[in-house]
Amino acid sequence: MATESSSKSRPGISTFKGQDRALRAGRLGTGGLLLSVLAATAPLMVVAGVMPTTFAVMGIVGQPLLYVVLGVVLVLFSVGYAEMSRHVHNAGAFYAYISRGLGGTAGAAAALVALVAYNALQVGIYGIFGFEVSGLFATYTDLSVAWWIPALVAALVVGALGWLKIDVNARVLGVLLIIEVALVVVFDLAAVADPAAQGLSLHAFNPDTLSGAGVGTALCFCIAAFLGFEQAPVYAEETSRPHILVPRVMFLAVGGVAVFFALSSWALTVATGPSAVVAESQKQSAGLLFGLTEPRLGGTFTDVLHVLFVTGMFAAMLSFHNVVARYAFAMGREGLLPAAFGRTNSASGAPGTGSLLQTAVSVLVVAVFAIADDKPTGDPTVPVLHLFTWFGNIGSLGVIVLMAAASASVIVFFVRRGAAGAQAWRLATSALAGIALLVIAVYTVKDFDVLVGAGPESSLTWVLPGIIGLALLVGLAQGLLMRARRPEAHARIGLGNEAFQLEKAAGEAS
Repeated sequence: MATESSSKSRPGISTFKGQDRALRAGRLGTGGLLLSVLAATAPLMVVAGVMPTTFAVMGIVGQPLLYVVLGVVLVLFSVGYAEMSRHVHNAGAFYAYISRGLGGTAGAAAALVALVAYNALQVGIYGIFGFEVSGLFATYTDLSVAWWIPALVAALVVGALGWLKIDVNARVLGVLLIIEVALVVVFDLAAVADPAAQGLSLHAFNPDTLSGAGVGTALCFCIAAFLGFEQAPVYAEETSRPHILVPRVMFLAVGGVAVFFALSSWALTVATGPSAVVAESQKQSAGLLFGLTEPRLGGTFTDVLHVLFVTGMFAAMLSFHNVVARYAFAMGREGLLPAAFGRTNSASGAPGTGSLLQTAVSVLVVAVFAIADDKPTGDPTVPVLHLFTWFGNIGSLGVIVLMAAASASVIVFFVRRGAAGAQAWRLATSALAGIALLVIAVYTVKDFDVLVGAGPESSLTWVLPGIIGLALLVGLAQGLLMRARRPEAHARIGLGNEAFQLEKAAGEAS
């Protein structure tokens, strides 16, 4: 009984209190988990937004080949990450894995980086979402609606859905995702059936198209299209067989995304012609896809595509919202956030307090940018575009850093368990992936001015990536402080529900 009373007397250490400390198991199968993960990739947003931007800004025709290269890197990353997922089932995912390999202090730093990064990714989409919805109202109803109104409405709807059972969310995400993918596939087929003057050219897959100084920065643009596949372990506690489903879904997600985006970006080069795709992207920007579907598939299809462009962004916001809520839940459960975040909604089993936190952050940030938009001078679209580009690249940098750290953690984890020999090839793939991810992270920081559209002398080039650096330092400080003042709590970082199950068993035994 001494252990139990000791645990209760220590602030910040949560003892086992039943189901409110655990996410509901068995909510997701392979299909539900895969759809929840893939929704974050927002395929239509990538094809209509990221791809033309990459062609236009970087001037590199070989974007399809970049998706193949990144697919290989992320498959290498997933080999070790997936193997570790068989041993760690925690909604904290990245920070739980990093804790198990590199220690609780590193885990605390990773937790805060993850919370900031995924919040940034989610909130950033509200800017482009509000802008597009405002445009739809202007086009189809002749109503002038400020961008921040649909953005705030979406934040509240996403927050409400975040309180529901995860399988309900998975169905919402699944329907939107399937329709998006189907429409993009229709465009791909139409482009192949009706190519530009250069015909079905495979020039975009020629390695020569990747020569030049912009390749590293182009990788930074393209890797954002993959973000979401790494979220599968976040839902591990809510699956019935996490040791099987999580690795399966990660490989399906990475392979599917790489093939889908490589073919879709190639279809853009076929529809415009490889020699013209850069110039057309610079001319039409995000309107490139819609300009290509209009003559091939008609106005009605293009109108539907515009609407699905918006619903796809909504699906991505909901997916990232769910991830942020689960990170907050895991951190609250382990004393890295107030204990209130470590409890679930009794009705749905969802991490309700974490969902409220994410909704509050979204509303606050949108409100700040809305106030900036009300200034009488300047381009009114600038705050919207800044919200999307600034926050999106902050989030991307954070996730790249986390993946690199997770690769190192996989190596240390299995070495410490005496499994280096048995896992040798997995450790090798983790090392290769970690090096590649670090290179991409360095390019991301180095070329942040290009990524966010700022001048090289702008303070944004160090302030924005500095947000991830600050989160890392604050997290390290929190971990060191916890190790000094609450060593038992520090030792539990990354254990998740396992710690409470062990505590429950110890209590019953005593």
